[in-house]
Amino acid sequence: MLVIAAPGQGAQTPGFLAPWLELPGVAERLAAWSDHVGCDLIRFGTVGTADQIRDTAVAQPLLVAAALAAAGALGIGRSDDDGQHGAIAAGHSVGELAAGAIAGVVAPEDALRLVGVRGRAMAEAAAADATSMTAVLGGDEAAVLRSIEAHGLTPANVNGTGQIVAAGTVEQLALFAADPPAGARLRSLEVAGAFHTAHMAPATDALRAAAATVPVRNPVLPVLSNLDGAVVRTGADWLERICAQVSAPVRWDSCMATMESLGATAFLELPPAGTLVGLARRALPGVQTLAVSTPADLDAARALLAEHDVHPDSHAPEWRLLVAPLGGTFRSAAEREMPGVSVGSGAELGRGEIRGGSHQLTAGFPATIIEWLVEDGDPVSPGQPLVRLEPAGHAGTEEGH
Repeated sequence: MLVIAAPGQGAQTPGFLAPWLELPGVAERLAAWSDHVGCDLIRFGTVGTADQIRDTAVAQPLLVAAALAAAGALGIGRSDDDGQHGAIAAGHSVGELAAGAIAGVVAPEDALRLVGVRGRAMAEAAAADATSMTAVLGGDEAAVLRSIEAHGLTPANVNGTGQIVAAGTVEQLALFAADPPAGARLRSLEVAGAFHTAHMAPATDALRAAAATVPVRNPVLPVLSNLDGAVVRTGADWLERICAQVSAPVRWDSCMATMESLGATAFLELPPAGTLVGLARRALPGVQTLAVSTPADLDAARALLAEHDVHPDSHAPEWRLLVAPLGGTFRSAAEREMPGVSVGSGAELGRGEIRGGSHQLTAGFPATIIEWLVEDGDPVSPGQPLVRLEPAGHAGTEEGH
């Protein structure tokens, strides 16, 4: 199973779109998309300065347009795509809009319209308060999360592999910097505000109003949600999650855990690529990775697509693992489902407890419980298998691949 991933804000660099304009039809496509997003994508993507493309209202449309332009060059995400690629679509933060278009939930033009609204609304919300974000690198994850909470901050991005981004007011972040978690390094981020926190509530409302006019269809590829890493099954659910995610933390760690449980064997990142490939190399050992940075990478990307150009179900594992996204203590659901019992998508199977809170563990697809691999009260580490599940529609088997 191939993961097709679209990066989020911060991945852009000056001039990164320039080589893509040499491909037939890309300049015309970007010019048309500029009208949908309300900014000159070609100008900003070729001669825009670092400060200009850091502007949220510019950066977000640039990122989605770049990912979709490269996807179009690869023949994925087309309106006539029948879902024959054995692939999973996922995006980090604003990259979710590109992933939704690749999965067939929305037309590329509608994805660009939404990102135009999203970028402007988030920029306006950020201007209302003096807020920012700080990357926390290393340290014990549970201790880092406790420290973030103690300072009144939000873990806005939980990226896995020792990367968490704290967000809040400038004053809160200054106090956090003066009292950092043990063993962690802090790095202030050059961003305009506390994205994916309650400070973005006005932007959520603006995006939801725009989304009410956008037609959607059910995805033709599995598409993952940043809210909890779940596989999204309907277009309506995807649209609601896209809106809610603006003011909710990005759980990329949970997305990568789902990729692993779905049997991901390769990871392709669309431009501007590099960040997500780096995370995948650490969190998904043994998975082949490819960063599509320039058109020179397209041949390698086509070869990777050709290796996975099958119906998603033909190489799906007969069983899958639900793994712990974070370390902590496993707690069974109030009524623990026994082996042989069927559960629906989104069914609660338990929760992971960490100091200061807990996170729900749910089935990402209809399935039958095969075997529990942990007991109530067991300590678990990130990525540890918790339960073996047989996806609905597979005959019983004891072999997984």
